[in-house]
Amino acid sequence: MKATGLRRGALLLALLGTLLGCAETQLAVHNVKRLDEPAATATTVPQTGTYKVGKPYQIANVWYYPREDFGYDETGIASWYGPGFHGKYTANGELYDQNAMTAAHRTLPLPSLVQVTNLENGRSVRVRVNDRGPFAHGRIIDMSKRSAELLGFTNQGTAKVRVQILETESRQLAMLASGGTAGGAPPPPAVPVENVAVQELPPVGGGAAQPAPLRTASAEPAQTGAALSDAGPQRLRTATLPDQEPVVTQVPVRRTEIYVQAGAFTQVGNAVRLRARLSSLGDVQIAKALVGEDAFYRVRLGPVASVEQADRMLELLLENGFKDAQVVVD
Repeated sequence: MKATGLRRGALLLALLGTLLGCAETQLAVHNVKRLDEPAATATTVPQTGTYKVGKPYQIANVWYYPREDFGYDETGIASWYGPGFHGKYTANGELYDQNAMTAAHRTLPLPSLVQVTNLENGRSVRVRVNDRGPFAHGRIIDMSKRSAELLGFTNQGTAKVRVQILETESRQLAMLASGGTAGGAPPPPAVPVENVAVQELPPVGGGAAQPAPLRTASAEPAQTGAALSDAGPQRLRTATLPDQEPVVTQVPVRRTEIYVQAGAFTQVGNAVRLRARLSSLGDVQIAKALVGEDAFYRVRLGPVASVEQADRMLELLLENGFKDAQVVVD
């Protein structure tokens, strides 16, 4: 898109602020990771933190709304973070380890367990959400360096992903981190240490790579009894699931496209009017989607050719009052 077209589009969008007041969907999230926070050590905080949802918060004029959502399933763009935060506090009081299978999310409870699938190569891993972020617009999850390596996108920096919460495991983590146990029973015993065999996947985009030799890795017992604090009526326990060598699964790859969603409406007429006013910015479409029993009409620009182009389009919309605008993958 030429610069003159963007400026003309920006002037047009500036006149549409009042119309977008009826947009009926919102983004959501909490605490910003800070490079200037002091590094934590194993003697000051435990390796696993407390259970936390958090209050609504605002970052760069965008509001985020943390909540328990055990039906969460979203596609979008993932990023990763590493050395600058290694050894510092996460949002729920843990030590960030760039080599652990963890991630940051704006709204999911801390901790939660999610399945993250790279839609570009089909690789899929499970990670524990223990931090807030990412706060770059257009991203839905920030992976640790290790998990990004296993998903195969550290070099490119971002990837189209699907993020699905694992309800049973996430509820177990929430219960343990909150100091509760089912029916008042004592915590379950630690899982015995055992050897597991793991075979590495071939490199992304590579040819016929030779199979990697199998290696064994000792699984660590779950730390279900370590106390975080003596405050309150119950002792808080650490919240971990059995810690094993990361498992990478492979799923079929299907073609996906990147779009920038300007708004979503329950009334199709509102969507039609917005589509007409955004037409000078490029291809605009209305996509119908069911959320529970409710039908929403989503106004989307695209498909766009790259994440960078989507970022520029998203920033333009946000600057002109489209506070619900987001990057989506379909």
